[in-house]
Amino acid sequence: MDWSFPLKLKGLISTLVISDVLEILLVAVIFYKLYKIIEGTRAITLAKGIFVLFFLNFVCGTLFSLPLLSWLFEKIMTWTFVALPIVFQPELRRTLERLGEGKFLFEERPGSLEEEEAVKIIDEIVRATKSLSTTKTGALMVIERKMGLNDVGDTGIKLDAKITSELLLNIFFVNTPLHDGATIIRGKRIFSAACLLPLTEKKGLSKELGTRHRAALGLSEQCDALILIVSEETGTISVAENGKLMRHLNEETLTSLLKPAFVDTRRKHWFDFLTKWRSEK
Repeated sequence: MDWSFPLKLKGLISTLVISDVLEILLVAVIFYKLYKIIEGTRAITLAKGIFVLFFLNFVCGTLFSLPLLSWLFEKIMTWTFVALPIVFQPELRRTLERLGEGKFLFEERPGSLEEEEAVKIIDEIVRATKSLSTTKTGALMVIERKMGLNDVGDTGIKLDAKITSELLLNIFFVNTPLHDGATIIRGKRIFSAACLLPLTEKKGLSKELGTRHRAALGLSEQCDALILIVSEETGTISVAENGKLMRHLNEETLTSLLKPAFVDTRRKHWFDFLTKWRSEK
């Protein structure tokens, strides 16, 4: 049995001093905070792609000695690093802003809600949507899920307000400063309003679909958010999710679609299972 690696590891540990440990911890914290910043945006998928390129380059060049593939991945990585400042421009700007504001190390992100609290919030949203539909007032609400939308929220006006049907009606009231754009809902708070969304590039969409529907589809193609639309022309209620549009929704259907966006059903299933198991014991 080869004991060389444990001996080398023991020798390396013996050379460490307190300053080395502190430096390692500091670097780990910085990388963790950078990851959390990227995790809160749609750029996390790009970061995963870069990691895959690193891994493939390591496998081809080190493990299997495939020079052609290794050369190809090296060239791709070189161009990737050139494009990084452009691709991650919103994240880089936000990181520098947080450094200036002293918020780099401290930031809270809300978790999923308890079912009782989620039901109250969904009821507020549904009541506001129903009223907007009745008066044919255009509206666009984005329900943030696992993938953060900080970059989209930065295009609008930050509110951080409690979700109520009255506030939502005021936001989308015609000719008010916040009505033209999307409102982002994060957890139990209205995160931002008057936000700009990317338009879908799909061809052959119905001419009945206006800018709100195209913007909702565009964002749903890029993230896991649930986007609620009220048509200004017809008052029709629609929901966009995963690049698909569901139209002509009633109150009951809308409620059932909104619930998974606020309640972590997987956690609830595990809790129910454990509760049932304990009761059987």
